[in-house]
Amino acid sequence: MLAASLAAAAAPRAFVLDLKGTIGPISAEYIIRGLQRAGDEHAAVVVLTMDTPGGLDSSMRAIVRAILASRVPVVGYVSPSGARAASAGTYILYACQAAAMAPGTNLGAATPVSLFGGFAPPKPEPAQTGKTDQIRPPDAEMTKVTNDAVAYIRGLAKLRGRNAGWAEQAIRQAASLPFDEARKLNVIDVVAPNIDQLLEKLNGRTVQVEGAVKTLDLTGVKVVRIEPDLRTRLLATITDPNVAFILLLVGIWGLIFEFSHPGIFAPGVIGSICLLLGLLALSIIPINLAGLGLTLLGLGLMASEAFVPSFGALGIGGVIAFALGSMMTFDEPGYQLAWPVVAGATAVSVGLLVLVLGMLVRTRRLPATNGDTSLIHAKGEVIAWSGSEGEVMVSGERWRARAQTSLAVGASVRIIGRDGLTLDVEPD
Repeated sequence: MLAASLAAAAAPRAFVLDLKGTIGPISAEYIIRGLQRAGDEHAAVVVLTMDTPGGLDSSMRAIVRAILASRVPVVGYVSPSGARAASAGTYILYACQAAAMAPGTNLGAATPVSLFGGFAPPKPEPAQTGKTDQIRPPDAEMTKVTNDAVAYIRGLAKLRGRNAGWAEQAIRQAASLPFDEARKLNVIDVVAPNIDQLLEKLNGRTVQVEGAVKTLDLTGVKVVRIEPDLRTRLLATITDPNVAFILLLVGIWGLIFEFSHPGIFAPGVIGSICLLLGLLALSIIPINLAGLGLTLLGLGLMASEAFVPSFGALGIGGVIAFALGSMMTFDEPGYQLAWPVVAGATAVSVGLLVLVLGMLVRTRRLPATNGDTSLIHAKGEVIAWSGSEGEVMVSGERWRARAQTSLAVGASVRIIGRDGLTLDVEPD
């Protein structure tokens, strides 16, 4: 029994990390912490399963740096079938000591995307046509970004002994490859349908770790999955732009409702929590401050309609500002709002605006309920009288009154005027 326990303890372990969805600060933190743990616990290998459309350049580079500095060999594995390693995922796959794909997967389309939209590198028209009047200077900034990306991925390709030419095509021409062609072109090392067969095929392969050649000994390897902790899962959820946007809206509307109806407490408490969570998400993910300012301005204008009635001027302007700001706030590739969320949030805001305007119109049509207008023609009852003066009860209030004739206690009267705190009455 002791020998069996020692053998189990000595068995090599393969740590499995999952990189799913858009690559951002939270996923980068999860991968970096997982690689550090694998090094501290002397894992034999780390398998990084990938299914990503890409993400932030800064987060991608943080993951690549962690892989290059890892004390444990890292295997990039595009899995399961139907998964992809697009854009930033391609760079990460090239950075791994070994690259693998499951059948039915693809990678590529790694062209940098501008903050203001897609980018297509200019074509060398003059060289083909000889017409110098067709020369259009390329965008200098995007050219620098593209050349930097090409140099980066070619450096990774040469470091790992993979196809650098195709890597450049993935950037300049947004080229993509399915799993089988990727293997033929030496973009990846292994095609395997599952992790067990992947580890079996990698057993005995030599890789370079920290500048030294290392042979993978994966005989009897034990697979250990490193799941994200509760904090990571929570942050991953709220940093979704759609979730962060909804939290921000719920928070602001909750506080507006609480301030307009003090003492209810529930909207204020819920709104405060949602607003703080939304602000936490905005501090992590990239946002356009001008777009956020326009969104908040729109909310402010719509809320002002309830307190400073303008019969639609503030509200309509607020809706327009809100819709434009919503589309501009999140403009990073992979961190953009879904159109249904923008449309739904705008529709709800318009609904609230229409409700407020309807209440204002109905209120304006109601008869006045204060001042002389509410007293004139109102009825009252005599509670004390002497000569031409006495006291009457009107709408639960005791008033001094006077009349042209003497009135009996209990008689019904009608108010015809007011002089200060004295009412002019006549028999009803």
